[in-house]
Amino acid sequence: MPAPSRTTWRTAGLMAATVLALSACATVFRQPPPIGAPLTAVTAALGQPAATYPEPDGGQVLEYRGQPMGQFQYMARIGPDGRLISYEQVLTSENFAQVKVDHWTKDDILRHFGRPAEVSRVYVHDYEVWSYRYKEAGVWNSLMNVHFDAQGIVRQMLNGPDPMYDERFRHR
Repeated sequence: MPAPSRTTWRTAGLMAATVLALSACATVFRQPPPIGAPLTAVTAALGQPAATYPEPDGGQVLEYRGQPMGQFQYMARIGPDGRLISYEQVLTSENFAQVKVDHWTKDDILRHFGRPAEVSRVYVHDYEVWSYRYKEAGVWNSLMNVHFDAQGIVRQMLNGPDPMYDERFRHR
């Protein structure tokens, strides 16, 4: 039997990427339950979250993942009473502006934005960097980079063009 051709592998890869993208979009197109709905109604409407993060007040945050390839991430906030407080797309310039450098921790970032698209390091400062794909101002394909020190404290926030969408970064 002959080995699969490059075209076959490319087609299979495109099909797999399409299925992954469509499954990530499934949450986007679902109608969220109304504010005040119980947790069971939230998961019935939106499906099981990709991750759940406890809130200090006894509530929890449910992550509906759009990363690593999408430019969105939905979070459902559940109060201590087990009812929906909010459901929103959190990767926005306005939400990133709320991060308190030198105060927020990795747990704070996870509760507000979920898991990042990419994790890397800046060895000069010994920073771990979490990168989130998003549409800056709803227009520009951007990457927000959150830099953490060794204690897990946010020390820097930098954004710039997302190399995945920018021709200047593509190999020729």
